[in-house]
Order: sequence, then structure tokens, then C-alpha cells
Amino acid sequence: MLNKNRSLTLRLSTGAALIALLGACAHQPSQFSPTQTAATQAVAAAYDHSLSVFHPVVAQNGMVASEHHLASQIGLNILEQGGNAVDAAVAVGFALAVVLPNAGNIGGGGFMMYYDVDSQDSVALDFREMAPSGAHRDVYLDANGEVIDGKSLFTHYAVGVPGTVAGLEHALQQWGTMPLHQVMQPAIDLAENGFVVSETLAKVLLSSAKNMGQWPATTAIFWRDGAPLKSGDVLVQKDLANSLRHIAKQGSYAFYQGDIARRIAKEMEPYPGAITLKDLASYQAIEREPVTGTYRGYEVVTMPPPSSGGAHLVQMLNMLERWPLGDWGHNSAQSVHHMAESMKLAYADRAEYLGDPDFVDIPLEGLISKAYADELAKKITGTATPAQHIKPGNPLPFESDQTTHYSIMDKDGNAVAVTYTLNTNFGTGIVAEGTGILLNNEMDDFSAKPGVANAYGLVGGEANAVAPGKRPLSSMTPTLLLKDGQPVLVTGSPGGARIITTVLQTVTNLVDYDMNPAESASALRVHHQWTPDELRVEQGFNTDTTRLLEEKGHTVNVKASMGRTQTVQREGDVLWGYSDPRNPDGSTLGY
Repeated sequence: MLNKNRSLTLRLSTGAALIALLGACAHQPSQFSPTQTAATQAVAAAYDHSLSVFHPVVAQNGMVASEHHLASQIGLNILEQGGNAVDAAVAVGFALAVVLPNAGNIGGGGFMMYYDVDSQDSVALDFREMAPSGAHRDVYLDANGEVIDGKSLFTHYAVGVPGTVAGLEHALQQWGTMPLHQVMQPAIDLAENGFVVSETLAKVLLSSAKNMGQWPATTAIFWRDGAPLKSGDVLVQKDLANSLRHIAKQGSYAFYQGDIARRIAKEMEPYPGAITLKDLASYQAIEREPVTGTYRGYEVVTMPPPSSGGAHLVQMLNMLERWPLGDWGHNSAQSVHHMAESMKLAYADRAEYLGDPDFVDIPLEGLISKAYADELAKKITGTATPAQHIKPGNPLPFESDQTTHYSIMDKDGNAVAVTYTLNTNFGTGIVAEGTGILLNNEMDDFSAKPGVANAYGLVGGEANAVAPGKRPLSSMTPTLLLKDGQPVLVTGSPGGARIITTVLQTVTNLVDYDMNPAESASALRVHHQWTPDELRVEQGFNTDTTRLLEEKGHTVNVKASMGRTQTVQREGDVLWGYSDPRNPDGSTLGY
């Protein structure tokens, strides 16, 4: 573990070999543009990570971290052309819809956290999908009241009204400086001319073949010679390029009322109760007040409901603040035990209280209060509490999910964190014919039947039941960390139910363990979501620590990797960033 008191002076002492070391990080393409300034080169050359084997990307003027190197390059180009963080974020959002079709999207929705340096204020932008007007509480139940397998995932009834186009346009109009057609042109070019399919994309296409193969409009784009595209093939998306052109010219009108809207409505027409033209025309993105909290002198600024992420991130940090995690050590049995017990308590509350704030009353102030955390922390002892013994708490007395994320900071200090999604890989797998647009399956994030788990094993309650016009609960947690009123960390992650705990560990890795973004992204992660009652860890987790945790009563299971963080951190005048090595296509670029 690094010396917790290591200073910025030590970090920037010497080390002329940094650029060569950074070049050795295979999943991070060269982070310096051809127009890199001499000042930035000097900062990079002075940066010393002799205490760490993990080296972040270093820059001075601006930085973009996303899950695809082509999208990151587009965002960096926008910054270098004089655009701000929002301009770059909108460009990256449309680019990921092309190069990351399993998660990037214009047929889905998500959340944006934005810090404006001029006003020194933050805003949360909600462009989450909405249930169509024909949806109802029992839409996914059969005559016996049982959940119909797959209906909320892989049918036209799984599609929520998409919000991405409205959200990105709203952000650009409110806080951007460039015209829509300019920031969208790189994405249009990528869709029109194509790009080479990576090994990562080829694998996920193959794993989704059974579902995607049902839909001729989908296979026409993503298959060749009767099988999914392979690594090295070129993915050309002419229909998507045409849809993007319409949006670039007409804005969100094209998507919600114009040609694209009519094509989506036509796709849905044979399915009574699915999305209609009227549903599309009535969609709006919403600015909301962020959820805020404090953690060891830092201000946490994050997403409010219908995200559950922000409330429970702050709730867990409030509990953890009372324990000396830094002294206990990263991923020590003592640290992991207390973190897991905090996770269980928060996820139990998630199942009970969280939903769309426009439809249900959420005791938000109670959930994030320090006083409520005091009461919850009293339940945490030296041994694991079985999940069946944990019930949702009572915050009222203290009242006063496949997804992608990208993070951006610009030269002026503006910061943007965006998490958006189709839900599972490629969403429903359905392309609205003639649009090239993959449609989400976000309706699965509702409680199809209260008490029954969704695709991520999360149990929901009445607060998250299906209703027309309602936004489903989400775990997406785009987050800013501020120090002395200025953003020092921009982060977030995909990962379904694991998003909240991944972001939690990213925050504690910085604050408690003094990790840089590369160290944090490369560290092993843990997760507990109350039910199922298991402490999930990544492969390579220390066997001695596992044994100690089992002695405390935890059921420890090694499962697939969790999260793919995209993080930008500011230390003084220097930007550090890193794209999670769990996705080799990710890239952080700066100048």
C-alpha cells in the first residue's frame, strides 16, 4: 500500500522515463496528441510513480476517459478545437453509439453529472427511459400472476422510451459551446465508413448471437455470412449514419417526432401497449438537484433518484467514515468486512424505498443523513449478519444497469460524468428497421413483480413497480468528488447491480488509500447486494483474507470481474486518468 501521506511534491519529483512507461500500458493508446504542448510534456516527464507499478495517463489541459479509443479520440479532438467538457461529452456519447453498440446508444438512456466552473455549481441531468403509456403494473405477469420469462428483456414490450438524444441535445444547448452538427459529424463518419471490430466486440456479439439472430434488421448490420461479425471485420452502419444525419440537422425533433420516431413507432405497432408515436413526442430530459454528501473532507456530488446509486453511495460512505480504513489496509479482512456489511444494509433499503421520485415519495434526506448512518452502523459487529436477518431500516425520523461510462475534464475546470445504457448487451437486440438503432430493454429495471429479482439479481418493491410514464430505478452512479469546491475526481462505471459498489471503492481508493486512477482501476473489487447472501470477489483475491472473511460468517464467491471504471482525477494543475483494464478497448487521452 502506498504511503498515505505521500504529497504532490513527491509525486511530481523526478522520472523522465514516464512516457515510455505509459506507452507500455497496452490498453491505453498514446495519450498525447500531435499538438501536445511543451508544458504538458514537461509535466509528464516530471511525474514520478516510483512507488507504484500502475501509471495513469498524465495531461494538463483536458482529458477524456471512455470505453473505446475512437470515442476518446473524438472527445479529445473536440477539446483541442476549443470545445468545453460538455461539447466533448456529447460528441463521445454519439460516437459510442457507433463503436460500442452493445452499450453506447441513442436507443437507450442515462444520467449526466455536470460541474460548471463559472457558477461553481453542479447539476444532475436525467435522461432515463420512460415506460410507455400502455404499460401497467402486471404487464410482465401471466394469468397466474407469475413473471413471464424474457418478456421484460427480449421483446418489444421490454423497450422504454429512449432518452439519450433528448439528454445530449439538452446538455449541449444549456452548457455547450459548439453546434450539434459539428460535435456529431465524427460519429456520422464512423458509422458511414465503418471501423474494425475488436476482439472484445466480436466476443460479445458471439455471446449475444441467439437473441440477436431472431431479428433480420439486426443481423443485416451485425452479421456476415450467417454469423456474427468477427474480429478484424469492418462494421459499417449506413442506416445509423442516416439517422445521425437527421438528428444533426433537426435535433431531437428527428428522433421524437420526425422520420426516426415514425420508424420506431412502426416497429412497435404490432405490439399493443408498446411505445407509440405519442410516447416518443412526450419525452423530456429533466434537470434534477444532485445528491450530495461529505466523506473525510471531500464533497460527494452524485446522481439522485431515479438513480439509486447516489443515495446509497452517500449512505455507505456515511457508515464507512467512522472506521479507519486506511489504517486497516486495502482489501484487508477488516476493511472488506465492514464494507460488505454496509453494502448489505444499503441494498436492503434500496429494495424498499427507491423508485421514480415523480411517482413515489422517497425518504432521501433520511437515507443520506449522518444520523441514519449512525443507527445503521450500530448493527455492524465483528461477524457477518445473515441477509435474512436484515430488513430495510427506518430513515424517516432523520428526514430534514450493459452500461457504459465516460468522464471528461476540460482546461477551464468544467467536469462531466455520463453513464448511459441499453441495459443488457445490445438491449433487446431489436433494431428498428431502417434506423440502425438498437432498442433498450430498460423495462426490466422495473419490479416486474415486487420481491422477484431482475436480470442483475436485484429485488425491487412497490416503489419501483411498472406504471405508464414512469422511469425505472437504476444503479447508474456518475459521480464527482470535490475538494474546496473544485472537482478533483470524475468517475463512474457500468456493471448493473455492481455499479454502486464499484464507484464506492473508487472513492475510498482515492480518499482512504491514496491511489491514483490507474492503481484504483487495477485493484481487485468486492460486492455484496444483500440478496443473494454472498460476498462476491474477483479472481486473484487473497486466499488468507478469504479464509478470515469466512470465519466472520461471509459466504465468499469468486465470480466474473466487476465494473469498468473511467476516471479522471485532478491534482493541482495536473490531470491523471485511466481506463479500466477490464475492458481492453477503453482509452484515456489527454493533452
